[in-house]
Amino acid sequence: MSFFKSLFFQIVVAVIIGIGVGIVWPNFGEMLQPLGTGFIKLIKMLIAPLIFVVVVAGIAKAGDLKAVGRIGLKAILWFEIATTVALVLGLVAARWMRPGAGMDINAATLDPNAIAAKTGGAELPHTVDFIMNIIPTSAVDAFAQNALLQVLLLACLFGTALAASEGAVKQNVLTLVDNIMELIFKVIGYIMKLAPLGAFGAIAYTVGAYGASTLASYGMLIIACYVSALVFLVCLGLAAWWITGMNLLQFVRYTRSEIMLAIGTASSEVVMPRMMDKLTRAGCNRAVVGLVVPTGYSFNLDGASIYLSLATVFLAQAVGIELTLMQEITILAVLMLSSKGMAGVPGSAFLALSATAAALNAFPVAVVALLLGADRFMDTMRVFTNLMGNCVATFVVAKWEGMLDTDRMKAVLSGAMSEEELSAEAAATRQDKLEPADHKVASHRVATEESASTVYRTPVINKS
Repeated sequence: MSFFKSLFFQIVVAVIIGIGVGIVWPNFGEMLQPLGTGFIKLIKMLIAPLIFVVVVAGIAKAGDLKAVGRIGLKAILWFEIATTVALVLGLVAARWMRPGAGMDINAATLDPNAIAAKTGGAELPHTVDFIMNIIPTSAVDAFAQNALLQVLLLACLFGTALAASEGAVKQNVLTLVDNIMELIFKVIGYIMKLAPLGAFGAIAYTVGAYGASTLASYGMLIIACYVSALVFLVCLGLAAWWITGMNLLQFVRYTRSEIMLAIGTASSEVVMPRMMDKLTRAGCNRAVVGLVVPTGYSFNLDGASIYLSLATVFLAQAVGIELTLMQEITILAVLMLSSKGMAGVPGSAFLALSATAAALNAFPVAVVALLLGADRFMDTMRVFTNLMGNCVATFVVAKWEGMLDTDRMKAVLSGAMSEEELSAEAAATRQDKLEPADHKVASHRVATEESASTVYRTPVINKS
């Protein structure tokens, strides 16, 4: 009976109903978009403050400022390895499965302004601009724009200053940060009760707006993307098991509610707070979680990398062009740069593909418009692969830094520690943090005295 009350079951049912509504009543399905959009906005409004307090608390409690730098460098190293493997895998899949062969598209018939309409005229930031954009105009602006890397920079500076402080100032501020963190997680818990409604609206809109006919038109491309992602996830799971002993299938089961919600809403950001909490419960140090996960959302887009390299070769095949080995190496080089910092840029996938097509100069940039219909059906692959890539990166970096409780990880992922036990443990931890030690001793003494007085008190008999 508890399974039917679980968030996972509710989201699965909502997604199935949403797909049915989108197929049977497509126009009504399109009208349900605000349900999904509203839910995503509710979660996103808390991401910036959550990242700030998590990172500040993590750095302040770690105390070792050199460790913070090592965590960042090791995370970037892992991100670069993972995304490069993903890009290469996409190229190999395109060469092997040839999803665009035989389409014989005439590039002259495509609308050259279609991509500009989709992206709203936005551009991917250049390297220098990207680095400079990490520095916020003001502290308030970083939170107002929900710019994760800017918030992360502020949190690192604030956490470093707090770690260098001593005495009552450090303890008081750290207690305040911990309390704010708990309040944010409590608010997220309230919002998550609306998750099935958000997943229903988002999936109904997607199916209603784009229809099942797109699946038939771009069947081979979609199959190639999902097969590539599956191969990548197998490699990722083997690497995680070899380095950390983590079972990826067990982790998927442990986070199944969050995964279904991310797939239903086509957004990995909506589950970032819950994933950060679950990674911490699974034995990853909070400082590692706070630094690796937000950074990975900008630098470790494994699913997007697979799609971008595969889609570029698909476009060339669709217009009858066979790319040389040097041209494919050019694709890798361009995408290794343009795939970084895509998060938060409208139509970022199309911008990256357009930049790659322009650098390759093998087919007109207007050909990228071919993907306007199929792109939405890649969201499930991209979201799930990006999510798993960032979670595995957190476990790996935590292991490299000696900040992974392996025994706890295995107990949590295997189900030896239930969700109820984890929640009870978290509640006990919160109580310990909120209640000073001397107060707890005093409370215990009062309780003992009251108990003793109850035992030895002479009963009063009413004779009336």
